[in-house]
Amino acid sequence: MAEKDGQERTEEPTEKKKKESRGKGQVARSRELNSAALLIVGGLVFIGIGGQTAMGIAEILGQNFTLSRADIYDPNTPMAFLGASLAQSFTTLIPIMIALVLVAIIAPCAIGGFTFSWKAAAPKWSKMSPAKGFKRMFGTNALMELVKSIAKFAVVGGFAAFYLSGQFNTFMGLGHGSLKTELAHGLSLLGQSFLVIALSLLIIVAIDVPYQLWNHKRQLKMTKQEVKDENKNTEGKPEVKGRIRQQQMQLSYRRMMAEVPKADVVNTNPEHFSVALKYDDSLVAPVVVAKGVDHVAMKIREVAVRHDIPILAAPPLARAIYYNTKIDQAIPEGLYLAVAQVLAYVFQLQEFRNGKATKPSKVSDLEIPDDLKR
Repeated sequence: MAEKDGQERTEEPTEKKKKESRGKGQVARSRELNSAALLIVGGLVFIGIGGQTAMGIAEILGQNFTLSRADIYDPNTPMAFLGASLAQSFTTLIPIMIALVLVAIIAPCAIGGFTFSWKAAAPKWSKMSPAKGFKRMFGTNALMELVKSIAKFAVVGGFAAFYLSGQFNTFMGLGHGSLKTELAHGLSLLGQSFLVIALSLLIIVAIDVPYQLWNHKRQLKMTKQEVKDENKNTEGKPEVKGRIRQQQMQLSYRRMMAEVPKADVVNTNPEHFSVALKYDDSLVAPVVVAKGVDHVAMKIREVAVRHDIPILAAPPLARAIYYNTKIDQAIPEGLYLAVAQVLAYVFQLQEFRNGKATKPSKVSDLEIPDDLKR
């Protein structure tokens, strides 16, 4: 649909898109990396245990080529020798097999991570379409594969010709010694040849891995419309989002009202604004625990009355705090002096009610900086 609408895939893939792609088995993979890893490990294993493998193979050959006349004409002997040879061959080759199987499993996960998907394993009838097959033959991927094949042929062929020409006399000299010695020497040379040829593939791997990562990211890119549709499906319809916002506001309102009884004073406009302040020794400056206008302001005052929280009418200060401070935020530095006067009055009033001080004078002439006035 995006291609029909003429939209380009310019947007980075979302996390949902990446997850869905991975679930389908669409991850970055490099066949060149897998091939090089198998050949390198195979060459190293041949070099490391080539001698032991040669001894095992020589022993098997020796047992099967030194049969007596009686063994040859005994109908039970061939099956016995076959079973013994197969068991010994398996024991001899098992280290190489295990190493190659492990590499075949681990190497593909080097750049895309481990993943398994039944969707990727299921047959796709669309791949049997001649039209789509013809399109794939002349697509970007097919062109890249052709370039890689030519490059591999040139690189591997060049390295192989250079190395084998230098080892020509050594290879031609095989067969002059004993079977076990020359077989071990031959496997060692074979391992070295594998290793040299495999190392030459690292040049191709160094080009292919970045290309596969780039191509995979390019294939996952989305159009602007796809991103919009995904956001719409993820976040839901406007009415659902509105309902969620309403519930969030209700929860925030209830939490705010629960903090009013913990306040030290409620500063009012007195009709339109209410701001509840809290201060103790653990705070750097007084903090706004609740604020509101009109109906919410009235509810804050009602809660304050029920919990015997002092209410003080100071309209300029109430408006300044309301417009310049968020809930659970300390008041601006410019209001420190005015709020300190209010809190001092409140604390003196409490002392008066407890019979420990004289009745304080009402607060007046609070200084509000011009940049904080509203």
